Amino acid sequence: MKRLRLATRGSRLALAQSGWVARRVEAKLGIAVELVTVRTSGDRLADVSLAKIGGKGLFVKEIEEALQDARADLAVHSAKDLPARIAEGLVLAAFPERGDARDALVAREAGWHLLGLPHGARVGTGSARRRAQLCALRPDLEVVALRGNVTTRLERLTEQRFDAVILACAGLDRLDLGSRIHERVSADLMLPAVGQGVLAIEARSGEALAADLGALSDAPTARAIAAERAFLARLEGDCNVPLAAFAEPQSDGTLRLRGMVLSADGARVAQVEARGADPVALGIAVAEAVLAKGGAEILAELRREVAS
Repeated sequence: MKRLRLATRGSRLALAQSGWVARRVEAKLGIAVELVTVRTSGDRLADVSLAKIGGKGLFVKEIEEALQDARADLAVHSAKDLPARIAEGLVLAAFPERGDARDALVAREAGWHLLGLPHGARVGTGSARRRAQLCALRPDLEVVALRGNVTTRLERLTEQRFDAVILACAGLDRLDLGSRIHERVSADLMLPAVGQGVLAIEARSGEALAADLGALSDAPTARAIAAERAFLARLEGDCNVPLAAFAEPQSDGTLRLRGMVLSADGARVAQVEARGADPVALGIAVAEAVLAKGGAEILAELRREVAS
């Protein structure tokens, strides 16, 4: 049987995640997998603000093109990097079990935690969502833009350019760097990004492989992501928008979904929580409630700022 080609970014984290999925595919489907490294626009423009060059979709575009052109058979993405709508002719075939969805505080000094950082501490992040939530929680902090892969961001901390950096727990765990985490920040303090902690496996729609890959999907994770991505799609969210959504499966079979939109400075927040059995309907309902609660005005202002 032919060997499957799995498209992936070339970062250490992307290769670790794709290697994990490749081993799962080989075990579940009995087909050998080779990794095909694709350099994305987001990788080439590593020193430029994502908001200025088109958002996180730039980590996905070239990988999706490799699928569309049949240079690869499947792809692995960090679900939080996926835009609200994926490319034509492709499908998100599987979502393996979610890792730790929380944000991670990695600090310069042992024992520091988010609410206990020194007044005026310098904190690095490349995320508009994290920046806005940090500003809302701790207006005294100096929040500084920080891009680059996980290793680069940790090096900036070692070089003492920052007092702390905020990363994703799941990424650090997958690189066996969980011991570097000083605080796994509660979702009650910082609501995670849509899809944070989840790997998305993408393939061409209508092909047998797409259906076969469903064997790798975790049903509770898939339901949670359906709700979060429905929220994202309704708000037409992108990298420029500080928004968050986190769905948690409940013992009665429903989902608890929390969603929010913030102004860039964190001064205004529109947040809603609801529960429901239909993931997509729940995501749309929470998005509509956020818009009605002031989110529409916040989004309009954010988009005016970007346009100008």
